[in-house]
Amino acid sequence: MNRAERLGQEKVLPLLIRFSIPAIVGMLVQALYNVVDRIFVGNGVGPLGLAGLTVSFPVMLVQMAFSMLIGLGATALISIRLGEDRHHEAEQIMGNAVGLLVLVSATLTILGIAFLDPMLRLMGASEAVLPYARDYLRIILYGTIFQFIGFGLNHMIRAQGNPKVAMATMLIGAITNIVLDPIFIYAFGWGVSGAAFATVLSHVVSSVWVLSFFLRGKSQLHLNLRQIHKIKWPVVVQIASIGFAPFAMQLAGSLQNLVLNKSLAIYGGDLAISAMGIVFSVNTLFLMPIFGINQGSQPILGFNYGAKKYERVKQTLRYAAAGATILSVMGFLATQLFPRQLVSLFGRHDAELMGLGIQAMRTVMMSFPIIGLQIIGANFFQALGKPKKATFLSLSRRVLLLIPLMLILPRFFALSGVFYAYPVADVGAVTITLWMLMREFAALDAEESKRVNMVPSPQSER
Repeated sequence: MNRAERLGQEKVLPLLIRFSIPAIVGMLVQALYNVVDRIFVGNGVGPLGLAGLTVSFPVMLVQMAFSMLIGLGATALISIRLGEDRHHEAEQIMGNAVGLLVLVSATLTILGIAFLDPMLRLMGASEAVLPYARDYLRIILYGTIFQFIGFGLNHMIRAQGNPKVAMATMLIGAITNIVLDPIFIYAFGWGVSGAAFATVLSHVVSSVWVLSFFLRGKSQLHLNLRQIHKIKWPVVVQIASIGFAPFAMQLAGSLQNLVLNKSLAIYGGDLAISAMGIVFSVNTLFLMPIFGINQGSQPILGFNYGAKKYERVKQTLRYAAAGATILSVMGFLATQLFPRQLVSLFGRHDAELMGLGIQAMRTVMMSFPIIGLQIIGANFFQALGKPKKATFLSLSRRVLLLIPLMLILPRFFALSGVFYAYPVADVGAVTITLWMLMREFAALDAEESKRVNMVPSPQSER
């Protein structure tokens, strides 16, 4: 049975597990980029170094937003085209996406370097934190093109039914980062610059790996140089429309982090920014497996939706949501039962940072058991090629709920209000997601019923 037949015929649960496990492992390893950097910086540089990485994070989210716009947009479109058996169009989409990745990454690098200090001040960097943030982010920006190529092409590998190769890409990059971090930070004494160099070099290794996969002819789709440098704008519009949901979500995340850093600086200072950086690292570690289920389910959802196998689409969503909920409950229990142990990984010698980090972690992760459903729901609409609904769901938590709550609640509860904004926003976003999923399931049932009724019965053909 070839890959296309497996996507459309194999039992959904084993198929989802086979696609998701490599993605989960890969995403967990990917999370180590962020976590390992902060662990080594927290222990080797201190709270100001941690704060420097934290205020740099909104800019890095903008980088990720554009790579998702192209990479995930193209991936969903490729999966749908393969399900429709339109192989040539899928190849054309991939070529155009690679050209866009190069063009956009170069533009972001130039703009980022030109406005580096103003950006960091806007993101909440104090004069004490600014040198650390500047040293870190400048190097990260120079490596943008390698991050884009590795991330974008890796998702296209997964869209063709090669989850193990995609997992290997993330493993190779993350292991490189983990090995180089202590060497550059401690042995060479480069501090936050060492963490940035380790991250960029790991992206270089990942991008070389994925390019070699395509250039060696191992892939179902092939890179065509003419399609890369001759970008077709109708294809670009299709990619951008489907990729807009994760793009908007990441941009909203950048805006959210900007507002957050400002609120933290007002009500808690640099130490509060450092504490929230620890929470983000741990939060990312528990979210990444859920994103892995997202990635594993996306080609299954897209292929079967394109093939009009709606019952398989619904089954995939149910299993993905159940898996995400199990993982999110595990993350909740870990952060509520062992917050001290988790915070101590990032620097156990600062008692004030330890106390604030524990308070922030327990509060922010309070509603974590339900967040998996919200993430899976937004991905569901993206995989089906419905960017407006996916975008709305992606923005509902961060823009419609979280940002206003971060501005309002601290006025009444000071720094604790910043932390409480997260669980309140999560409850509202999950409620909206459930409502939209129920409506979509009803629409799929109606479409399936209509399609079945249009098929002539054997008696009517006699």
